Amino acid sequence: MCEKHRTTPVVEVPCAADGPGQSRPCRPADARRAVERAIDACCRARRTPCDAHAVSDARLVASELTSNAILHGGGVTGFHVDLVGRGVRVCVSDRSDRLPVVRPPVDREGRRRVGGRGWPIVCRLAREVQVCDLPSGGKCISAVVPLP
Repeated sequence: MCEKHRTTPVVEVPCAADGPGQSRPCRPADARRAVERAIDACCRARRTPCDAHAVSDARLVASELTSNAILHGGGVTGFHVDLVGRGVRVCVSDRSDRLPVVRPPVDREGRRRVGGRGWPIVCRLAREVQVCDLPSGGKCISAVVPLP
């Protein structure tokens, strides 16, 4: 997790262990459910209805960050969700020091690429996105999705 934004997580998703000393990545479905539970708990506490579009946006951001960690970051090493002001923060850590990049939708020959849309989706839906290096290696990506 990004040290400068340490808060008490509302929901943590432990990455499942296959055996002693082994772990496998958290699944995007786990991340989506964790975000939905956190937002639902917030709405119940405030006694206000949850905005379906905001929940959908936050679920998509969590899913994309988790998928990108699995596909490009060597696996998910940490995941948590917390509520900040009028938003939900999703943090996903992975093993890679490489920064996310935006790839053009077509290659040099003009052919459409498969994939490459996750990071732009995250950047469009979140009002605050930060990438922090972790002391033990890897990185943490934090994205705050607004809740009306």
